[in-house]
Amino acid sequence: MSDRRVLFWHRRDLRLVDNMGVIEARARSAQIVGVFCLDSALLAADDVAPARLKYMLGSLAELEIQYAKAGSQLLIVQGNPVQCLPRLAESLKAEAVYWNLDVEPYAQTRDAKVSEALRSHNIAPVQTWDQLLHRPGEVLTKSKGEPYTVFTPFWKNWRVQEKRAALPAPQGLQGLTEGEKTAVAEVEVIPLPTLSDLGRSWSAELPLSPGTHAATDQLAFFCDRALLSYQEQRNFPGTEGTSLLSAALKFGVIGVRTIWSAAAVAYEQARSDEARTNIQTWQQELCWREFYQHALYFFPQLAEKPYRSDFEAFIWDDDQARFEAWCAGQTGYPIVDAAMRQLNETGWMHNRCRMIVASFLTKDLLLDWRWGERYFMQTLVDGDLASNNGGWQWSASCGLDPKPLRIFNPAAQAQKFDPDAEYIRQWLPELRSADTQVLVTGKIPSVVCDRLGYPTPIVEHKKQQQVFKERYKNLKK
Repeated sequence: MSDRRVLFWHRRDLRLVDNMGVIEARARSAQIVGVFCLDSALLAADDVAPARLKYMLGSLAELEIQYAKAGSQLLIVQGNPVQCLPRLAESLKAEAVYWNLDVEPYAQTRDAKVSEALRSHNIAPVQTWDQLLHRPGEVLTKSKGEPYTVFTPFWKNWRVQEKRAALPAPQGLQGLTEGEKTAVAEVEVIPLPTLSDLGRSWSAELPLSPGTHAATDQLAFFCDRALLSYQEQRNFPGTEGTSLLSAALKFGVIGVRTIWSAAAVAYEQARSDEARTNIQTWQQELCWREFYQHALYFFPQLAEKPYRSDFEAFIWDDDQARFEAWCAGQTGYPIVDAAMRQLNETGWMHNRCRMIVASFLTKDLLLDWRWGERYFMQTLVDGDLASNNGGWQWSASCGLDPKPLRIFNPAAQAQKFDPDAEYIRQWLPELRSADTQVLVTGKIPSVVCDRLGYPTPIVEHKKQQQVFKERYKNLKK
């Protein structure tokens, strides 16, 4: 074991427990100091959600405490990681900088530049995978050894592969010496900023409190209260039937192995086929996350373009007024508007509703799926490029999917998944006095809309879906 200083660069792994990279770094040296770089390029991007930043900063505050309890420190720097990290590592005479890899195109390009810069200072970059149960390349087609482009065979292969166990937190870390503290003071290490320091604001309560402690408690609560009825209850937006762990996974405040282990224990203890089916459905959702992560890694063009290249010729409308009505939850379709207002007010939206509003934007409003994808990233507390992009391309029928043409009928979705209009009434207070049948069918008389201050439908679903189908058909000619 080395007696030299090592840095661990945190990105979307804001925890010490069950962290593959930290464990590998600890095997090399006890003298580990954490670092988080507030990447100027990412902070300046126009798709940074204030709710997401608030969650990240709260999680970093808890990570600082975790490091202190382990005997070390988390250092915060701000700027370009290509300059900041080598400068910090050199000031501390670190022999290596460890970090966990990411699938996103920007991260891969940035990491390559950071690695090159570190090597130029004779500092070793050491990278490993942490955010996936199976790293890219471990789950490939059996016939040709190629990445999967269809979920079901990916799931069948992925599910039978052995999963790594959750890892403990590293022990006995050694923090900065007095001399190192002096050196650090000269390289612009900063206190953890507030959200307002970063020029953003978010006053609403987050769906899940930041940090590992809250995520661990939520996992236990979900496994105890909702997991055994997950298959059915997950589809009802008015019911607390989902795990609410998406933001925790996005920022890695809880390890995916920890989550999988909890599901595996529940499966072993299940006493009925029904219970096991519910647990397996949740495991399948974890697999969907990895499917989209693998897809983005192998097909980085997905970040900008549809997987189906013929869709680049699809004729989308350019109607800013309709887009703004969709964003504001003022389309005249109650289930759509309720979902968009939930998003705007909380920074989160139920997954069933994400599919409903995405289908509505692309199939009813005939607007480019990238408009919606970007708006989601501007608002979602759990906004993740791979999952968000994959979901939007699925909804727009231009992504990785064996049955590309799906059109959701908003009324049918509301009647099936919000039959008592509880969700609609929660987020559309102006409609709380309206009849349930009127709300779930969306057939609200114009005189009632006027009286309640609610818009009439901005498009006709039946007509718009025919237009979409015609345009879709023309792609194949």
